[in-house]
Amino acid sequence: MNKLVRLGRSNPASKVLRLHGTIARDIGIAIMSGNYQPGDLLTGEIASSERLEVSRTAYREAVRILAAKGLVESKPKVGTKVSAREKWHMLDPDVLAWAFENEPDLELLNRLFELRDIVESAAASLAALRRTDTHLKTMRQALERMARFTLATEAGRQADQDFHTTLLQATDNPYIMSLTSGVNAAVNTTTMFKQRHRPLPRDPVPDHMRVFETIADKDPVNAQKVMSELIQLALQDTPVRNRSKKPRAWRKAN
Repeated sequence: MNKLVRLGRSNPASKVLRLHGTIARDIGIAIMSGNYQPGDLLTGEIASSERLEVSRTAYREAVRILAAKGLVESKPKVGTKVSAREKWHMLDPDVLAWAFENEPDLELLNRLFELRDIVESAAASLAALRRTDTHLKTMRQALERMARFTLATEAGRQADQDFHTTLLQATDNPYIMSLTSGVNAAVNTTTMFKQRHRPLPRDPVPDHMRVFETIADKDPVNAQKVMSELIQLALQDTPVRNRSKKPRAWRKAN
C-alpha cells in the first residue's frame, strides 16, 4: 500500500506550494501521522519520482526540506530513512502543521500545551517584572485587534501572535525570546485546528486581558498563575477524537 498521501489533495494550500514543497508536505504528513515509522526507508529517488510522476530534482529538493526539519536522513549506500523522533524539529511551523493535519494524538497535544505552560507561564512572571510601557502599549493594541477581528480571521490570529511575541520580548531574556517562533507556531496551529469544524467555544480575549492586567500591575506571582490558567483553558477547548487511541507515530518501539 502506498503510504504517501496523494499529491494535490483537497487542501487548497497545496496548490500554492511549489512542487517540491507539496511533495515534502505530503511525505511529512505521512511521517507525522505514523504511516512511516522511525527507521523506515523511503523508496529510492528514481522509483519515487517515477511513482509520483515528478522530476528527480523535485523529489530530491523535497527530501532536503524534510532533512532540514530533522524528519529524515540520507546516507550513501543506505538511502533515505525516517529519523528518530528525538531529531524531529517539533516546533517547526511546517512540522506542527503536518502533525495537526489529521486528528492529533492526545498525548502529543498534552505535551505541546505542557511546553507552552512551562515557557509562557514563567515568561509572564518575568514580563511582569521587566516590561516597559512600550510592551504594554503593544500588548494592549494586540488585545484590541483580537477583540475586533476575532480568532476566526487571519488578522485576529496575527494579533494573538503579537500578544504572545511581546510577552516573550518583555522578559528581556534573549534565550526565552529565541523561542518566539516555536511558541507562535504552537499558538497558531492549535488555534486553527480548534476552529476546523466549529467556532471557538469561548472568547479567549478576557483570559488574555487578565494576563495583561497582572503584567501591567507588576504582579509576577499572579501573572504566572493566570497565564497557566489561560493555557489550560486553551487545552480544554481543543477537541480530540478517539482520545484513547494512540496513533502509530507515537507508539513505543518493540
